[in-house]
Amino acid sequence: MPVSETDVALAQRLADAAGAAIRPYFRKEHGLEAKEDLSPVTRADREAEEAMRRLIVAERPMDGIIGEEFGVREGTSGRQWVLDPIDGTRAFIAGRPIFGTLIALIEDGWPMLGILDQPITRERWLGVAGRTTLFNGKPAETRICRELKGAILATTSPALFDDDQLHAFEHIDAAVMSTVLGGDCYNYGCVASGWMDVVVEAGLKLHDFAALVPIVEGAGGRMCDWQGDPLHAGSNGEVIAAGDPARIDDILEALTCRGH
Repeated sequence: MPVSETDVALAQRLADAAGAAIRPYFRKEHGLEAKEDLSPVTRADREAEEAMRRLIVAERPMDGIIGEEFGVREGTSGRQWVLDPIDGTRAFIAGRPIFGTLIALIEDGWPMLGILDQPITRERWLGVAGRTTLFNGKPAETRICRELKGAILATTSPALFDDDQLHAFEHIDAAVMSTVLGGDCYNYGCVASGWMDVVVEAGLKLHDFAALVPIVEGAGGRMCDWQGDPLHAGSNGEVIAAGDPARIDDILEALTCRGH
């Protein structure tokens, strides 16, 4: 089923609701706790996801929901809303506005619509399969990168790689002009807007990347796994985003050094 304007409007309202829940806690008391995996979570994370889930249940009762904080709600439509209320909670608790709310609509496991919303700076990327990505309502476009040695590369943290993945990443790191650490989902918005060239990450879950695929690809870039295959609900969490699709083969060639 193609993405409709009603789908887009609902996604925008979900982002608005999440932002309204998050902003009162930014740089204020936010009730920090550690989850079972020791990752941080705050009242802002939970209240933002709750606000989005309420809207979906009320307006799309047959759609499923996959949320970082409250898990899976089964649906019957073949569609699922994938929610990450704050991607980059560590940045949020540190008072750094480089986190984002991620909202995806997937159908049969394939990302069809994505929003990356930064509620503090009021920046929003909207991607829909087959359409041009919008950044604050205006077309976003990736930039041409002639070769890796001129590229700006980003990853959230090398600590998230296992030994083989880190070895592969080091080859790409050595090949580019500059590497930026930190940034979580915000890096992908920077790729979509042509400010950055490549993101390479591992260990991601569906809620970390589903929204980003339509955003990057609708701006002219490409996203795939470390084997060059398209990203979907069954992907293993190894993710590449390239603003210039012509650089994907160069990135994959570096990754083949993994373990060598």
